[in-house]
Formats: sequence, structure tokens, C-alpha cells
Amino acid sequence: MKAIVIGAAGHIGTYLIPMLVNAGYDTVAVTRNMTAPYEDDPAWHTVTRVLKDRNDPDFAQTLLEMKPDVIIDLVCFNVEQAKKIVDTFSGTRLSHYLFCSSCWAHGMAQTVPFDPDAVNKEPIDEYGKNKFACEMYLKEQYRKNGFPATILMPGQISGPGWTIINPWGNTSMRVIQDIAQGKEIALPNFGQEILHHVHGYDVAQVFFKAVTHRNQALGESFDAEAATHVTLYGYARHLYEYFGHEPKIRFLPWPQWCEYEGNERECSATYYHIARSGVFSIEKAKRLLEYQPKYTCLETIDLAVKSYLERGLIKASE
Repeated sequence: MKAIVIGAAGHIGTYLIPMLVNAGYDTVAVTRNMTAPYEDDPAWHTVTRVLKDRNDPDFAQTLLEMKPDVIIDLVCFNVEQAKKIVDTFSGTRLSHYLFCSSCWAHGMAQTVPFDPDAVNKEPIDEYGKNKFACEMYLKEQYRKNGFPATILMPGQISGPGWTIINPWGNTSMRVIQDIAQGKEIALPNFGQEILHHVHGYDVAQVFFKAVTHRNQALGESFDAEAATHVTLYGYARHLYEYFGHEPKIRFLPWPQWCEYEGNERECSATYYHIARSGVFSIEKAKRLLEYQPKYTCLETIDLAVKSYLERGLIKASE
């Protein structure tokens, strides 16, 4: 079985490529450049690497000539890209196309947990809207024409090697640095908005399980998450404990908090993360794909913070 992974050296592919190679798949890692994965693995030294930009006119034809059985598409961002894949591979030997959507496609929550099969989502940004449009198109193609699509929606992918969402719901290092030194921080509102860190390994695991459970996965949508979530307040308290300090947390209404944060771009990032503030269920993935997350939400956060310390991005108090 030949599996092609598009966007293979990122958060998900770092862990997915070794899973596929070690399971005996003839695996092709497609990337725009020779980017190193976040974590090295012997499989990366044996996998076939293909350098190809998705914007190249012959991108889909190049994939077709490889005669894949499975395509795992981690970097499809709009319906035009999805249509190109469907048009190119309909009626071929392709038996499974796995599309990486996003928790952002869910939009704002009305009831929780979110329903992975919902068709009335209301995304609040263009990224989420485009991902949702791809979902609806692929489901229609499966229903009408039997195109073998599966949709997977990762949460806030985290772990060592990249910048994770912090207790402010953005990527500023300031709040984690202040907590590491035992300083007081302020959270927006009452700190009850929800974040959902999931380790890149576990997201990769959901994709791999969908590949190996093809019959159960075809035409379905799955949230790729940890088993638990964390509030901004719980997250901040956990980090104070991680660094051995008593929590010093106050709360500010949204306008005042944005002034306190002081960075318009980071404040906007916070808004989009906490306005959605959803809770996701992995019960469907557990039931149909036999998914069992390896890491909890807090374990994933700890691994990322440990990586920050090792790389000198933050410093603990003496």
C-alpha cells in the first residue's frame, strides 16, 4: 500500500510518517522544501521525500503519477484545492483520502461537546470557514459519487518543538515568563474559557487509526483531541504549580484586559481562541477507530514548557 502525506514535516507529519513507515506502508512525504521534522526518527531517514509546492500547476498530476492508495492531506486550505484532488483522483486506484480540517471549523459553541457530524457550523474566521466548506464539499462527493473521504479535525496541536497557546489564549511568551518568576498575571473575564491542547503524536494517531480502520472511517468526521480540556484559570494555576509558586491571578473585563495585554495582534489571537471556547468529544474516534490518546492536555502542556526551558525561551526564577 502506498501512502502519500502532503505537508509531511509539520506538527502532525512529524509523528505520522514513522507510524506509516513502521506499519509497512510505502510512504511518500511531500513538502515544499527539505524541512526537518520537529522530532527525528529513523523512519525519516528511509522515507521517500518529494519536494513539491501545492501551488505548482502540475501538483495533482505529480501525485497521480505516484499511484497512491492513500492520500493524507494536511495542508488543504480551500475548496479549490479539495476539488483539484477530487477531480484528479476520482475513478483511480485511490482508496482513501484523509482531509485535515480544524477545530476552528466548528465556530462558536451552542451546546457542548461539539458534534463532529454537525452540518450547521458557524465558523467565525476565514480559516475556519474555508475548512468547513471543504468538509461539506467532500461529504457531498462521498455521498453522491463515493469519493473515499474522511475528515479529521485537530484541536490546538501542542508539544515540544513549537509555540503553544498560553493561558491568555495567544502565543506571547510574557505570561508564561511571568508565571515562571512567580509574578502576578491577569486573565480576561473570569478565566473560564476553554483551551484544548492535544499532542501532535495523538493527532497523528487519529489519522493513522483512520487509515487502518478505513471501512469505519469512510465518509465520517472525527475530532482529534485529548480526552480532557483546560480553562484559562486552570491552565494558569497549573503553571504556577509547575514552577513551584503560589498562584497570583486577577481578572479583568475584556476591554481592560486588552489594554493590559498591550499587543493588538496577540489580543486578536486571544479573541478567536476564547470566543470559540469549545469542548470536543473523542467518543466517536474511540468507538470507530479504537483511538486512545497517549497524552493528557496537561501532560502535553508540561512537555512544551519543558522544551521552552531547555531552549532558553523562558527562564525559571532562581
